[in-house]
Amino acid sequence: MTSTVSTPETPAQLIRQTLRHERRNLLFRRISGNQLLVSGGVIFAFMLLAALVVPIFLGQDPYSVDPANRLQAPGGVHILGTDTFGRDLLSRILAGGRSSLLIGCLVAVFSSVLGLVLGLYSAFYRRTGAVLMRIVDGLMAFPAILLAIAIMAALGAKTSNVIIALTVVFTPHVARVVRAAALVIKNQTYVEALNALGAGPTRILWLNVVPNLMSPLVVQGTFIFADSLIIEAALSFVGAGVPAPAPSWGNILYEGKTVIYNGWWMTVFPGLAIMLTVLSINLLGDGLRDLLDPRQVVAR
Repeated sequence: MTSTVSTPETPAQLIRQTLRHERRNLLFRRISGNQLLVSGGVIFAFMLLAALVVPIFLGQDPYSVDPANRLQAPGGVHILGTDTFGRDLLSRILAGGRSSLLIGCLVAVFSSVLGLVLGLYSAFYRRTGAVLMRIVDGLMAFPAILLAIAIMAALGAKTSNVIIALTVVFTPHVARVVRAAALVIKNQTYVEALNALGAGPTRILWLNVVPNLMSPLVVQGTFIFADSLIIEAALSFVGAGVPAPAPSWGNILYEGKTVIYNGWWMTVFPGLAIMLTVLSINLLGDGLRDLLDPRQVVAR
């Protein structure tokens, strides 16, 4: 039987462990002291869990039609009432929440990745940047909702086309933010030193510049998430978004506008869902901006 003897830790190891422990404590204090981040995270987690978990226990089919109980007021079996076809409104809102959140998340990811590539290369390559930025300026000249409607009119009403349209709308905004930050980093001393040492442009861009761009990119991505929820709801409201009978917060509002006096719950409850979700994401974005700002100091 062999026995293992633990070797004593060296002073350098103890110092590294102490530094890691202090960094974790500092990060925890900064997160817990950031009221915007905490409140936004709590509200968003509630909305996300409601959309993913509650339908499992609700036992209502969002597509089940019951004309005999159409426009039933909130209460009883149908907690938030029914719509114009007798479908349970709560299950429709939760199913629409899954659809809207998925679209918003994918749009934020795709536009962030494309905007990162466009902004990065336009900052470091002058001729390429001149062409890319003129394209970006042309896209940004159109109001976001009008550009999205035009793209949807060309592609057709489909969930995947909504993601494509909103990605085209928001990518120029990310490219502008990334380009502005990359132009500042381009003139830093360490970039000049890497060039002098013979480092390749790909290595400099993706291993040294991109990590320093993650802070503004993440913050911009959260705001795009919130804006894409609003524009997706607007597209669905005018009939150019998620096609019926698939539920989304926008087309639920569209169905409720014709019966707003007899079925007020069809506009109030999905409107509240949009408001709370967008509010939580904006709070998260503001909180992340404060958290990732190196100039922020936690006073304890």
